Amino acid sequence: MTTSFQPAGDGTANANANAASATARTGDAHRSALHAVLLRLHFYIGLFVGPFILVAALTGTLYVLTPQIESHLYAAQLYNQSRGEARPLAEQVKAAQAFLGPQARLFAVRPAKAQGWNTRVMFTQPGLGDSESRAIFVDPVSLQVKGDLIVYGTSGVLPLRTTLDYLHRNLMLGDVGRNYSELAASWLWLGALGGVWLWWHARRRRAGSAARSPRPMNARRLHALVGLWIVLGLVFFSATGLTWSRWAGERVSQMRTQLGWITPSVSTQLQAGAPAMSMGEHADHMGAHGMQMPMPQASDPARFDMVQQIARAGGIDAAEIEIRPPRAAQQAWVVREVDRSWPTQVDTVAIDADRMAITSRADFADFPLIAKLIRWGVDAHMGVLFGVANQILMALFGVALTGLIVLGYVMWWRRRPAAGASLAPLSQAVMHLAPLQRLTLAVLALLLGWSLPLMGASLLLFLLVDVIRYSRARRATA
Repeated sequence: MTTSFQPAGDGTANANANAASATARTGDAHRSALHAVLLRLHFYIGLFVGPFILVAALTGTLYVLTPQIESHLYAAQLYNQSRGEARPLAEQVKAAQAFLGPQARLFAVRPAKAQGWNTRVMFTQPGLGDSESRAIFVDPVSLQVKGDLIVYGTSGVLPLRTTLDYLHRNLMLGDVGRNYSELAASWLWLGALGGVWLWWHARRRRAGSAARSPRPMNARRLHALVGLWIVLGLVFFSATGLTWSRWAGERVSQMRTQLGWITPSVSTQLQAGAPAMSMGEHADHMGAHGMQMPMPQASDPARFDMVQQIARAGGIDAAEIEIRPPRAAQQAWVVREVDRSWPTQVDTVAIDADRMAITSRADFADFPLIAKLIRWGVDAHMGVLFGVANQILMALFGVALTGLIVLGYVMWWRRRPAAGASLAPLSQAVMHLAPLQRLTLAVLALLLGWSLPLMGASLLLFLLVDVIRYSRARRATA
């Protein structure tokens, strides 16, 4: 009698192999489920948020391309042909006040930055929007009023770019309209990074295929390539756009405050008997010139000349500056640099005009690194940091993003489901994730929903639409 003998190790090896195979199949299933979740989320972002991103891309591209157009369009207000020595700021301010009348409330003055440029004397008045002022353009040599325009923001942009800025920011719909741009910025980065993952997943799958053939250039491949080329720019647009958004911007401000990343600012409150700040290397200049100036009354426009000299002696050396008189008693004058090109000049000083001294200052060199990065990022986003090169780069990104979205809709139209058919819903894909994956996804969704409130609200809307679609599909097949 012959007895066959099989080593016990063979059975164990087979069992281990079967277990490894099952584990591999489970891992593949979980990766496939994750791919399905990201694919459907990418689809929802493109379909529902894509129009908002498209409008932001178009209006942003127009905005960064218009400085030269604006300079030509408003040449009569900006420039003059006068030759000679500029008259004191006091006389320029009085000329603007005489043009508007005594009821006008003086807000700030931006002295002519070079020969051939006009001075802006800015006033506030009822009916203007936030950050808007009425600018009277005065020839600093002849004292002729050369223009009267509404200007906007720290950059002092003129009406053409103000309109484009409002379109880009809020579709000219006020605070309600601001939700559109924040929604676009909230989802843009996730759509971009999700697209990169989908491209990588498809590339990895093709690499494992036995038969590979040359791929024709179609809408899907072009969409992927354009997305890869500009992905870093899209993340940059999203991050910088969120810093000045309404809801997410408040979260960013809170985080910066807690981490000590706030942008320094000057104190305008004056205290009796408080010591003046030293002006360092400029003190000798003030001793020789500034302290000899007469002491005009608080309401006298002549104080603009005195304050400007004190600021210049205190290190405010940019060609473009803005001088703001105090709005109430016991407040300081503020002089700030407004040149946001490279190298950035945005130093600010507060000046006690009675004591003819700088009482507070905020120098860009002393800003925390994060505050500097945010300042540079916002200025680059607006196309002002590196001049024409910055404008061209931002415009190219805007055109590429526009093309990316259009290609996405072409892909959807060509591959849209037939009438009566239904795509597998997002909620079903989520249920096929591993428990740890579902938990991680839920935690991330909660964190992002709190940090980016409009993303959280729209995600709930996506899920609601998804559940309704899923329910209808099940009833149709029942």
